[in-house]
Amino acid sequence: MKVSVWDTYIQREDGKVMHFDILVPSEVTDEEIIFGFGKKYLKTKPFTANHLKAKECRFCHIEQATEQIITSIENVGFHIIEMENCD
Repeated sequence: MKVSVWDTYIQREDGKVMHFDILVPSEVTDEEIIFGFGKKYLKTKPFTANHLKAKECRFCHIEQATEQIITSIENVGFHIIEMENCD
């Protein structure tokens, strides 16, 4: 499965900048759907983050998905790779 990687930076309420990638099937191109996945992920966090908009979340590249990513996408529609300040 080919997936699109959306590079995302969000400022948290404590001033730290979260960096995570939203991975979706490559045929999913509607930004509102992708932003919705990011918002769903942010709701799982114990802190508040700024709103997710186009300037914080941008298409980066397409890559081949691993089995773990494929399973995640099959279960919830997307996969998140946490990079910085996501805890």
